Amino acid sequence: MTDVNLFHFNDEILAALETSLSPERIETYIQATNGDKEQALRLYTWNTAVSAAFYGPLQGLEVALRNAMHRQLDLKYGSDWYDNSKCGLDAGALNRIDEAKHKLKIGRYRIDPPHIIAELPFGFWVSLLGKGGRPRQPETAKRNYDMTLWRPALYKAFPNSKRSRSDTHNPLDYLRTLRNRIAHHEPIFTRHLRKDYQSIIEVTEWICPKTAEWIRHHSRVESLLNQDRHDNRIKF
Repeated sequence: MTDVNLFHFNDEILAALETSLSPERIETYIQATNGDKEQALRLYTWNTAVSAAFYGPLQGLEVALRNAMHRQLDLKYGSDWYDNSKCGLDAGALNRIDEAKHKLKIGRYRIDPPHIIAELPFGFWVSLLGKGGRPRQPETAKRNYDMTLWRPALYKAFPNSKRSRSDTHNPLDYLRTLRNRIAHHEPIFTRHLRKDYQSIIEVTEWICPKTAEWIRHHSRVESLLNQDRHDNRIKF
């Protein structure tokens, strides 16, 4: 960026922004810039910009993931697989399905597979790649997703990967934390963001290389990461 786009701070603006954003929120950035409030706010703005840039790639991955997983579960257990007891879903998954149905009912949407699949959050899909947790009925055995979900269906959602369930789950669970931090406007500048971005592309390639290529082409993440957050020439 050129200097013409540089936002100029003064003491009044610094004080106003510290109040608006809250001293507690800004403190993380002040510590990262050795007490320089102006650079802290430039870092805050950079963090916001890179968070926004990650939104598109994360959205592309999330939609590709849920559709790929839904297709395979549909083939094995039917389009309303989420209501099929043979899936062996744990209590956490069933609760999220109930929440999705409740939201659709309140919004007066149809409670059908297309709407439910779209309503279920990223964390739900990632959880289906986990081990499986406690059942709703205490007297029944702990859910085993390897046997009911992964081996019968979900490994096929990643046709370009030979990884195990756990090796598929781990990077997605780490990306889930990135998505949640972005959604809650939290700092992400301390993460290994280049690694996060490459992970998004790589996992999407496991599902569909063409989709990964499309995400990479339209992404602004790399250009923002090339602007070193520690460089006092950041023009925000």
